[in-house]
Amino acid sequence: MDERVERVDEQDRVLGIVDRTEAIQRGWLHRIATTVCHDPAGRVLVHQRPAGASRFPGQYNMLLGGAVNVGESYEAAAARELAEETGVHASVRFRVKYLLPWRDQPVLARRARSRHHG
Repeated sequence: MDERVERVDEQDRVLGIVDRTEAIQRGWLHRIATTVCHDPAGRVLVHQRPAGASRFPGQYNMLLGGAVNVGESYEAAAARELAEETGVHASVRFRVKYLLPWRDQPVLARRARSRHHG
């Protein structure tokens, strides 16, 4: 079974629970959480996405994140994804929520910010 996500409408109301792959293939709106990680000097962490990533494989990006699990808050998902992708366990602070109409794969995203001293 694939990762399960909440399919949502443009007001972020849950319409149902679906497989993430199906949501991407059908262009259904679902939630993602991203984080911009910076140090005290204001430098932003930039990373190269894995070659096998479902979106933007091999490209450089300043966003760390991924799908919000069923029942998970955006903030919890952002902190979880930050830890999974970088090993950094840090608090995240909500910054902005927006609709991102990626070609045929739209998502409802919330961007967080995290400061790291390491």
